[in-house]
Amino acid sequence: MTAIRPAGSGGRPAPPAAGAAGAGGRGVGSTARGSMFGLAGSAANALFGFVLVAVITHGLGARGAGAVFTGVAAFTILSNALKLGADTALVRFVSRDLELSGGAGVPALLRISVLPTLLASTTGAAVLLCSPGLAGLLLPELDPGQAAALIRLFAVFLPVTTVALVLLGATRGYGSVVPFVGVEQIGKPALRVLLAVPLVLVAPSVTGLSVAWLAPGVLGAVAAGVSLRRSRRTHPGSGQPPSRVREFWAFAGPRAVSSVFDIAAVWIGVILLSVLGTGTDAGIYTAIGRLVTAGSLLQLAIRLAVAPQISRLLAGDDRHGARHLHRLSTRWIALFSWPVFLVLAAFPRTVLSLFGPGFGGGAAGLVVLAAACLVNVGVGNAQTVILMAGRSVWNLVVAGSAFVVQLGSGIWLVPRYGVLGAAVSWGLAIVVDNGASALLARYRLGFRTVDRGYRCAAVLGVVTVALPVFALRTLFGDTVPGALLGIVLAIGAFCAAVWRYRLPLGVGEFFGALRKRGSGNSP
Repeated sequence: MTAIRPAGSGGRPAPPAAGAAGAGGRGVGSTARGSMFGLAGSAANALFGFVLVAVITHGLGARGAGAVFTGVAAFTILSNALKLGADTALVRFVSRDLELSGGAGVPALLRISVLPTLLASTTGAAVLLCSPGLAGLLLPELDPGQAAALIRLFAVFLPVTTVALVLLGATRGYGSVVPFVGVEQIGKPALRVLLAVPLVLVAPSVTGLSVAWLAPGVLGAVAAGVSLRRSRRTHPGSGQPPSRVREFWAFAGPRAVSSVFDIAAVWIGVILLSVLGTGTDAGIYTAIGRLVTAGSLLQLAIRLAVAPQISRLLAGDDRHGARHLHRLSTRWIALFSWPVFLVLAAFPRTVLSLFGPGFGGGAAGLVVLAAACLVNVGVGNAQTVILMAGRSVWNLVVAGSAFVVQLGSGIWLVPRYGVLGAAVSWGLAIVVDNGASALLARYRLGFRTVDRGYRCAAVLGVVTVALPVFALRTLFGDTVPGALLGIVLAIGAFCAAVWRYRLPLGVGEFFGALRKRGSGNSP
């Protein structure tokens, strides 16, 4: 989607980036290994997230689940806003500092980033604690006292969660996806499920399940701090790097605003449905969003890996390596992600039935978002390229334009069409954001996406999956037997085609990179 996160861990400073990537060089090898680990984490995150939504919706129903996820939406938007763009800035500046000074400037970077975000998030929490009227606006279907208590509960956890995200940004800058994946994609999602299941079985409530979602953030913050300390010890650096306060915040400032747009794109539909529609619609839309996020897990995994790698390659003036890395990663994102969204578009009602009765009404919205996500994964991580090239202002303009489109269309469509209206508004934003980012990356930065391998991946992924799943949809309808048979046939055809066209797809290059270990990027 429009949002959304890091490649080998390295126990010592990396050598200069010349030759750090290139065709199948160290950058690609490190990125491939990081991508595979990130993919495993993203898969775990998608699985636990799916289970959590299913548990909460089964325990509270669509209406109660809508209240919980409205609180989650507001909390997520606020925490991403109040980190002030420092997490993304640390990915870029820590990775650059490792390239130039071996990590000597990281302590200074942490000093100028963590304290402002702590102050901002604490102030935001205080505002929430002192604004009981906001609870009634966000959660009109709850009792006013219960709504106010819920908002205060989320406020208490806001500072620790926000600072943890910033610390994890620094660990990503060191070139390791392990802390981020371990905390955000495996640890916290798994703990949320472990806490939520007994609550649903014994005493399901909106407040209890909100605590189950929030509490793992405290342990996540501790783990982030420990991981960052370990990375700093293994990369002490040398020399006295120049002060970068102005440069850091000149980059982070625009990113702070654009990150709000990014995360709001994912959650604003939930809030609009809660305020302008019903809590039931908000619960259904949350389930749709979870499916869309699961479909994008490979893109997220590769984003985790390529961000610091591209930053370091550009810092070392290895533009050829950075561009090659982008083309190769985009090819594999498209190849393996398009089939997922084609299946979602072919059998939306069947897939949504996994969340329980009453969710089939979101089928049309899921089809709309699946179509928009074909554009999203088709351009790869163009936003990451723009940010790691230091063009955070470009990213702000694009993300802001997409958000204006989404909010404006959502205010008009949601009261009329409910879940479908929210999905259409998000789909429009996805196309605007990713399309504009791809054009900027191509024509202003020279990062070309489409080549022979990409065209082969596109045709193969669409033909081997679209034909069987939509043929089975026509024969059996949107049913469980049709979905299962279509998926089985598609998997067989897809695997056979990938093997048949492995040379133009670059299968050997991609998986061969998994075995290569660059001296500066060893995991």
